[in-house]
Amino acid sequence: MTWIRNPQVSAMLLLGAAILGLVIANTGLGPGLDALKHMHLPFTVFGLDLSAAHWVTDGLLVVFFFVVAIELRYEFTQGDLSSVSKAAVPTIAALGGVAVPALIYLNLAGADGARGWPIPTATDIAFALGVLALVAKRLPSRVRALLLALAVIDDLIGILFIAVFFTESLSLPLLGLAAVGVVAFSLLGRAYRGKRGSWPLRILLLVVAAVTWWLVAMSGIHATIAGVALGLVLSPAPAESAREKLEPFTNGIVLPVFAFTAASVMIPQVPLGELSPVFWAIVVALPLGKLIGITAAGLLGQWALRVPKGGRVLLRELLGISLLGGIGFTVALLMNELAHRTTPELITEGTLGVLAGSLIAAILGATYLALLNRRYPDVETAEIRARDAEEYLRRTDGVG
Repeated sequence: MTWIRNPQVSAMLLLGAAILGLVIANTGLGPGLDALKHMHLPFTVFGLDLSAAHWVTDGLLVVFFFVVAIELRYEFTQGDLSSVSKAAVPTIAALGGVAVPALIYLNLAGADGARGWPIPTATDIAFALGVLALVAKRLPSRVRALLLALAVIDDLIGILFIAVFFTESLSLPLLGLAAVGVVAFSLLGRAYRGKRGSWPLRILLLVVAAVTWWLVAMSGIHATIAGVALGLVLSPAPAESAREKLEPFTNGIVLPVFAFTAASVMIPQVPLGELSPVFWAIVVALPLGKLIGITAAGLLGQWALRVPKGGRVLLRELLGISLLGGIGFTVALLMNELAHRTTPELITEGTLGVLAGSLIAAILGATYLALLNRRYPDVETAEIRARDAEEYLRRTDGVG
């Protein structure tokens, strides 16, 4: 299953699933698919009564956020964000990439769509890294490192938005019990180290995770926050083991199923000019807002922090990163559903806006980076040239 860990494969699966969902929703099968998405089980699950679509967003997607949280913890403890100096520039760039799209959206969406301002602030890690790996293999490693760090911080901000702005009612007792579940999960994770063959402990971890997820869902906070909390507190050894086992599942099933479900909306039979301001706000805010926000904040951050010239991300590289930052997709689609849950017509237009804006950003980013990629020598060619230069200097040493 190594192939499914490839970021290019993951990005293609996401795109393919979204296109398939959109196409089917606009054929004769569309009404049946819509009915399936809204179908409920004939019984509740310990008080939870969710539609099939909500079992995807509130249940299946929790696994994805669990894996994301494990990556977040790694990046903040051992990776590219493990010190203040490492995290400073990506954090400033990410904040710019959140603030500018949100402001553009609020100026275009109007009062009816104002609740959706967090939608264009998201960046899809899997999709953005997939496009980068596909078209820009020669670019310096600092480009991928900054994009990864920026997307990780962006995801963290998105998670906070989901927890804070999309919680309508809150049960503190249930939330307190969920916190106890998170602590218990953390303690069990510590005991798991060195006991990889302990099936009873693994089963207990799964049970505690499931109960914690249920408590979070019943408390009023979106259930994906349970995955985030559990992933952040899991000890490194079991966390890495869980990530390795779950990554093929999230890349091959969770994200494509979510993309298919979220993108399966019927395109309104109206002229472009009659689409709601929400659609246009997202289409503009994702590619343009991210381009302006990340580029300006990234340059400002490097200047303000006096990053050494040799360690800076160049303007031409930052422009490419900013364009890929406009690929919102997974988290943007989720926030669109949460923001407009009471207005189905805005969910439809918001979904189309996310897909269109992300596609524009992906095409612009891929084209720009493919052209930029040509300006950098192939790694193998560069190594040959370096060896030739060393040989030349050795032979001519002392010859005047």
